[in-house]
Amino acid sequence: MSILELQGAGFAYGHRTVVDDVTLSVSAGEAVGLVGESGAGKSTILALLLGLATPRTGSVLFDGVPLDRRDRRLMRRFRANVQTVFQDPYSSLDPRQRIDRIVAEPLRSLGIARGDEARRSVMDAVAAVGLDADVLRRYPHEFSGGQRQRIAIARAIVSKPRVLLADEPVSALDVTTRIQVIELLQALRRETGLALIMVSHDLSAVAALCERTVVLQHGRVVEAGSTGDVLHAPQTAYARTLVSAIPRLPSSPTAE
Repeated sequence: MSILELQGAGFAYGHRTVVDDVTLSVSAGEAVGLVGESGAGKSTILALLLGLATPRTGSVLFDGVPLDRRDRRLMRRFRANVQTVFQDPYSSLDPRQRIDRIVAEPLRSLGIARGDEARRSVMDAVAAVGLDADVLRRYPHEFSGGQRQRIAIARAIVSKPRVLLADEPVSALDVTTRIQVIELLQALRRETGLALIMVSHDLSAVAALCERTVVLQHGRVVEAGSTGDVLHAPQTAYARTLVSAIPRLPSSPTAE
């Protein structure tokens, strides 16, 4: 059964339609790539999936139940189970706060855990992304871009969500660090059954991480299927153009 799903979703800004009859879903342990050039509607779809915008047509379903922002109990459960990682690890972390408070923020804001329980959850999340506990007393400016993105991922998984929405999570990183973060996301999926929807311009990252790919053009799905089929046998001219621009990634990463 799908955990998070769009069914025939449409959205417009004024008279301009930016998402038109989009259907997609993700199940436990699955990774879905959402690709397309700028203006294709990817960010709007992410906002719909996060419950930050309400579709004008169609619906957003969480565990088969239509998302309703007026239902506080449903939204609290939704917020705990659907988390996000943003593109820029430099701007997504508050520079005035120590890492322990940054990672614990979802626990505080959602009222999930406090005190010793929260501290244990924070330490577990930091360990899960491959960082030592001593990072917790430091500040974001003391870390590299790759380390900051690991911290952002720790913040996203500290509430033990079932779905992670990743908005260009590796595009601001150098190539080697990009591979390491992709491998981290793969490991988290294997170990926890985390579902992932990744919005990306970078089809090479999607190829490395996602089983299914959805191709958007002008707010509509123009192609969808297994990532292998979409990348190796695209059916539309638009998808073929995207695939032709895939860069090659190194075959094996080195340590940061």
